[in-house]
Amino acid sequence: MAGSPSEKFRAIIVGGGVAGLVASHTFFKAGIDHVVLERGSEAAPPTGASIAIYPHGARILQQLGMLEQTKAIADPLEDGATNRWPDGSPVQWSDLWRFVRENHGAELMLLERRGYLEVLWQNLPDKSKVLFNKKVADIVEDDDGVEVFLSDGTSERGDIVIGADGVHSTVREKMWERANRLEPGIIDVKEKKAITTQWKCLLGFGPGEPQMKNELSVVYNKGYSFLLGTQPRRCFYFVFQRVKEPWTRYNRPRYTQEDAAKMAAEVADMPVSETMVFGELWRRRWRGAVVDIEEGVLSRWYYGRTVLVGDTAHKITPNLALGGNSGMESVVVLTNLLHSILTSHSPSKPSHDALTKVFQSYQDQRLPRMRQIMEFSRLISRTQAWDNWILKMLSIWVLPYLPQRKLANDLGEIIRKAPMLDFVPLGDWKKGLMEWEDMKDEKEAKKDGVTSNVLKSLPVSSLWAALLVGLLFGGLGGSALVSRLAI
Repeated sequence: MAGSPSEKFRAIIVGGGVAGLVASHTFFKAGIDHVVLERGSEAAPPTGASIAIYPHGARILQQLGMLEQTKAIADPLEDGATNRWPDGSPVQWSDLWRFVRENHGAELMLLERRGYLEVLWQNLPDKSKVLFNKKVADIVEDDDGVEVFLSDGTSERGDIVIGADGVHSTVREKMWERANRLEPGIIDVKEKKAITTQWKCLLGFGPGEPQMKNELSVVYNKGYSFLLGTQPRRCFYFVFQRVKEPWTRYNRPRYTQEDAAKMAAEVADMPVSETMVFGELWRRRWRGAVVDIEEGVLSRWYYGRTVLVGDTAHKITPNLALGGNSGMESVVVLTNLLHSILTSHSPSKPSHDALTKVFQSYQDQRLPRMRQIMEFSRLISRTQAWDNWILKMLSIWVLPYLPQRKLANDLGEIIRKAPMLDFVPLGDWKKGLMEWEDMKDEKEAKKDGVTSNVLKSLPVSSLWAALLVGLLFGGLGGSALVSRLAI
């Protein structure tokens, strides 16, 4: 039943990280009343390392009025991208970030995650909407709405709950409990174990390194890999290591600084360039920690009045740095749908059935795209760590001989199909070589739709196709390459 005209629709956002704060910004733009409940004590805690904002994330920031502030704390990667052998010598170089800029009209921005959270926080139109030290104890739905009970004895009432509380989400757990209580078996074990950990990561950052280029670089190794973003002001680094047996949130380990020191010692003498070993970076660190690298996409993103966004619903490996942008995308799609239905129902609230249709539409739009992005990120992660001999051949015998624009164009197929707010003007945006999907005219969109099903997994399938061509047509020879395969 729709609410009376005097009632005001209200959303309760649980989680004040990137997805939660972006949701607050988009809801302000949409005129949606809301509150953000954050269990921590501050908006930008000193945790994590970096976040990358691709052009599709930059479009959203431009709509929200924060693009210039974000640019101010980010340094462009001016020297491209380098893949390296385990001895630190180059395998392949690409002017990747110039190609991304030319394709989409904007730079990739690499910055400290804490700094990005600070930008989101400082630019909120009304900071009183964000409440700190608010830990969820229970979520109770009734015919008229939903109430979130907090561990401090208070509660918040609204019409929907948005779970933006990360990969170890309390909101998701409460949603599953209610779903199985009302419809036994609707959330099965497969769904509960859909997000798993197959990698752990030593991450951190420190001061800029004059010996290293202003670039993103990867160092291949068997069973692990280095990923480094080296810039004049900062150096971000990640050491990805394959775990022996995958685990889920139910039996995950808890890491300490001693674990970080031990993992760092294991790779301290490994080269990260022609002139430096990892131990040199680690000794000069400002911050470092070991974390799980979870990956997986849920098949159900909502139940009742609860809906999930960001890492709560989809978690990908960070080797392509698409996770933060993907969370922003999900928030944008949900906001667009809520804005549309609230506008059409004004001044009354939408019914429960109408909200269910909104949530289903949101899931239908996001689920296939996130599965594609997850598979692409997974392939890159496994290739960089030489997860099997086929992927090792891909990195040695195929990728170095592909056109330099190959990865940029594969990424471009993901970037150009990303959503933005459909009720807020974009403003001036430099035109790139690849056209944005939502900026095509009707005739072009119809033509493109004919082949969309074939191309929807293009980035992953094209890399495998390249490997097959290399195997069939003999671009694999050379004693030098054969000797590298034995590394």
